[in-house]
Amino acid sequence: MVTSIMIVGVGGQGSLLASKLLGRAAMDKGYDVKVSEVHGMSQRGGSVVTYVKFGDKVNSPIIDKGEADYIISFELLEAARYVEFLKPGGQIVTNSQQIDPMPVIAGTAEYPTELISKMEEAGAKVDAIDALALAEQAGSSKATNIVLMGVFSKYISEISKEEWVKAVEASVPAKFLELNMKAFEMGLSANG
Repeated sequence: MVTSIMIVGVGGQGSLLASKLLGRAAMDKGYDVKVSEVHGMSQRGGSVVTYVKFGDKVNSPIIDKGEADYIISFELLEAARYVEFLKPGGQIVTNSQQIDPMPVIAGTAEYPTELISKMEEAGAKVDAIDALALAEQAGSSKATNIVLMGVFSKYISEISKEEWVKAVEASVPAKFLELNMKAFEMGLSANG
């Protein structure tokens, strides 16, 4: 059995650290893990996608449409953009934050409305949480990614809280460890 996760966001939101954290937690648990990063226009606030797969034997990190068990999204529109990659009844864990894409900034488009209900209508289960606000409460908006991983950890019974904590300790610099542990805990205890 292989678990397939897509981590989607906008450049600079920390999706690569999140994928490293998830990969490390799964590897430490003894799973075969494959991670693939697709950067897009990450330098300019464009879409960033990372695939993470773990299980007894993983042949390829690539996730095709209809194959993802989970989507972790750092921004609401990014979650909606990739909903077709989710398996029927799959789970989305998303930050409710909205970051205007270039067409909205340029005034040639409007930010879509009703995104959560549209994703649910497409067959997804959606756990939307204001991860940015929780990260700021923890001490830094930069910890939004770790808040989301805390929320996501509730869905992955294969990896214990202790194993997640160990992965956080191994993935973030020591001087930011306390902040990131607080952010993880806030995500873990949040109700979306």
